[in-house]
Amino acid sequence: MSTDAAPLKIVSLLPAATEIVCALGFQDSLVGRSHECDYPAGVETLPVCTRALIRPGGTSAEIDTQVKDALKNALSIYEVLSDELERLGPDVIVTQDQCEVCAVALYDVEAAVCDRLGNDARIVSLNPEGLDKVYGDIARVAATLDAESAGEHLIGTMKNGFAALSAAAPEERPGVFCVEWADPLMAAGNWVPELVDIAGGRDLFGTPGAHAPWLEPERLFAEDPDVIVFMPCGFGLERSEQEARALLATTEWRNLSAVRNGRIYATDGNSYFNRPGPRLLDSARILAEILYPGAITPTFEGRAWKAVA
Repeated sequence: MSTDAAPLKIVSLLPAATEIVCALGFQDSLVGRSHECDYPAGVETLPVCTRALIRPGGTSAEIDTQVKDALKNALSIYEVLSDELERLGPDVIVTQDQCEVCAVALYDVEAAVCDRLGNDARIVSLNPEGLDKVYGDIARVAATLDAESAGEHLIGTMKNGFAALSAAAPEERPGVFCVEWADPLMAAGNWVPELVDIAGGRDLFGTPGAHAPWLEPERLFAEDPDVIVFMPCGFGLERSEQEARALLATTEWRNLSAVRNGRIYATDGNSYFNRPGPRLLDSARILAEILYPGAITPTFEGRAWKAVA
């Protein structure tokens, strides 16, 4: 986009998209955000353009029921605030079409743009199924903003960081269970299995590039992972620890090797693992700190992850 025109106005409707836009050097061009966008510092002051239509404060089982009921009845889980979008008049809107549970659905954004903006805004929709797709999303956002060089630099930084982590991992590869949701039980998928591999572990349940699978407890007990890492979608460190401790209180979980050996960890999944953007590199570093204590200098312990048992 030409720099001779009026200043570019960008609305991001996804936390990861906000982080990508800012990492490309366009934080000053952001004029609106989703209700969940909170990084980097300063974006929290931007006008909010979405809201959740379910109650986020319930138990994992209650939240799961609300989401499933909404989807069963063809209802949206999030709402685009069309009046605010019209007021802001963005040139570019960055959203996603991977998961209706994670953020506003693409069709809701398209409808709002058609109704209020007359299709003048350009929509960039992300679909980050795995690391390659994350790189592709970064490249597409960069191309839209005429910032291809910045996009290539950001992708290169991520790839080099992943390569350095992978090269430093010991040969031993413990079996890892990354918990995407606690009740009902779900293993992390998409890019997380790749992060586990980069950090030096073996993801026992997730498949790279595939959505998070529901997990029968019987399979968990049969595989008996060496390490269990809680990273529930949308939950910070404190809530992640609460979810972990609730399961550890059950007799079945106390018999797992990871529990007996004190290898249960909680993370700030909402800030790191759940956001397919630049901080996936930090997420891999968190896993490396967890899997191989002492192998790398711990910089995230206490603020992004902690041992639970």
